Amino acid sequence: MKKVLFASLMLISLVAFGQKPNVVILATGGTIAGKSDAATSTKYTAGQLPIEDLLTAVPGVEDFANVKGEQVVNIGSQAMNNDVWLTVAKRCNELLSKGDVDGIVITHGTDTKEATAYFLNLTVKSSKPIVFVSAMRNSTSISADGPKNLFDGIITAASPDSRDMGVLVISNDYIYNARDVTKSNTTNVATFVAPNWGPVGIAYNGKPYYYHTTLRKHTANSEFDVASLSELPKVDIVYGYSNMDASIIDNLVKKGSRGIVFAGVGNGNIYPEALEALQKARKKGVIVVRTSRTGSGRTTLDAEVNDAELEFVVADDLNAQKARVLLMLSLTKTQNWTEIQKFFFTY
Repeated sequence: MKKVLFASLMLISLVAFGQKPNVVILATGGTIAGKSDAATSTKYTAGQLPIEDLLTAVPGVEDFANVKGEQVVNIGSQAMNNDVWLTVAKRCNELLSKGDVDGIVITHGTDTKEATAYFLNLTVKSSKPIVFVSAMRNSTSISADGPKNLFDGIITAASPDSRDMGVLVISNDYIYNARDVTKSNTTNVATFVAPNWGPVGIAYNGKPYYYHTTLRKHTANSEFDVASLSELPKVDIVYGYSNMDASIIDNLVKKGSRGIVFAGVGNGNIYPEALEALQKARKKGVIVVRTSRTGSGRTTLDAEVNDAELEFVVADDLNAQKARVLLMLSLTKTQNWTEIQKFFFTY
C-alpha cells in the first residue's frame, strides 16, 4: 500500500511540475490498425493504419504522458512469428535501458497477443511497465474499442504503480498479467479473460488500480536472455482428441521439432496411439510437455500419466500456446527435462 501511494504521489508531482512520463508505442498492426469499407461491416483488413493515425483517435493523452511511436511491423497477429518476437523483445530492452523512457505500449492483434505478451514477460530485463493493447473492432467500425484501449494502455504504462508488475495486457477496462490472460471469444469486445486467477486491476478515469499480482518470476527476474539469439528452437503443439491419428507427431519429429506441447483431454490425458508416438519422440530427445485443452485448471504430475517414468513435463496452469513459449525459451538454456519441469513451476 505504501509503494502504491508513493508511486501515485510521484506521478501527480511530476505532472504538476510539467515532467510528464515518456512512453514509447511499438506498433505491430492488428485489428486496432485495421480498416473496413463500411462502419457496420464485419469484413475488414488488419494492419492498415500507421501508429501516427492511431494516436489521432486518442485526444487528451498528451496530458498524461509524452508519447512517441515506432512502427515495427503492420500485420494481422495471425502472421506473428519468432523473428518479430525477437525484434520487439530486443527493442524493448534497448528502450527501457534508457533513463528517458518510462514505459512501453505495444499495439498488437488479439489472435496471438497473449503469446507475444508472455514471450516479453520472460525476456525483457526491466521493471518498467510494458502494456499490450488491441481491439476487437477495427478502426473504422462503429463503436471501435481501439482508442479507449490505447488510452488506457498509455496511462497505465505512464504510471509508476505499474512498475514491477511484469508485462500487462489491457482490454475492455481490465488489466491482466501476461502469464494468465487468454482470448476466449471470437468477436466479443470482452474476449480477454484470466480463467484461473482473474484480472490484476482496472483502468479507470485516467489511472490504473491494482488489486493483486503474480508471484511467478518475470521480466527483470527472468533468467531467459534473447540478446544473442537470432532464432528460437522449433516447438510445435498437437491437439488431443478421441481416436486421433498420431502420425502428425511422427512427422513433426522428422521435421525437426525439439519440443512438442500436447494439449490433452481433461488433465492432459493422451489417446493411446498418441501416447506411444510421444514416447518414441521422447526417446529421440524431444521434450514432451503435457497441458490441457479444457481452457482452465492445472495439468498435474503423475495423475493418469506416469510423467516420471516417461520423462514428460507438465505445464502446470499454462495453456498450450503459453507452454510453447516457455518451452522454446527453456530449450535455449537446457535439454534436461527435469530442469525444464522446474522452469514450468517457476514461470
